[in-house]
Amino acid sequence: MRKRNRFSTRNIALCGLLTAMMLVLGFIESLLPVATAVPGVKLGLSNGVLMFALYMLDAPTAFLLMLLKVVLSGLLFGGVSAMMYAMAGGVASMLVMILFKRFNFSMLFVSMLGAVAHNAAQVLLAMIVLHTRQLLYYLAVLTLIALVTGAVTGIAAQATVKHIRKLKKRG
Repeated sequence: MRKRNRFSTRNIALCGLLTAMMLVLGFIESLLPVATAVPGVKLGLSNGVLMFALYMLDAPTAFLLMLLKVVLSGLLFGGVSAMMYAMAGGVASMLVMILFKRFNFSMLFVSMLGAVAHNAAQVLLAMIVLHTRQLLYYLAVLTLIALVTGAVTGIAAQATVKHIRKLKKRG
């Protein structure tokens, strides 16, 4: 989004649709038993929407969408504790993705780094809240899972962005 058009009716409507998509994807994801052996593991489906926003719109808009998703999903589905962890992970993830996107890393790599940063921030917050370093072992497992889920999300987002850009060139 260009700065002069950020608050246009079209862009506000687009942000509303993207926020709704993230909330629906997050809800669907909460119904999927991904890895019951590893607590807290999610696919990160709504992060594909954030990747789309980061690459097709701009960083401030993607960051705003992340904040909206965290607050609204926390109010609707999770509560204050879940919101606190989601905010830590979301902020860390977005900052890392924005940074590495600026250095022209591939969307796949940016997505994977974002997923790792998300988990690292959440585990760091849990270590602070629970006053324990034992969760570092858990972070090792979560990092491997984040690399896989981040890759899947990155591939899906990359395919979507490529397709949308093709459609824009045609029309």
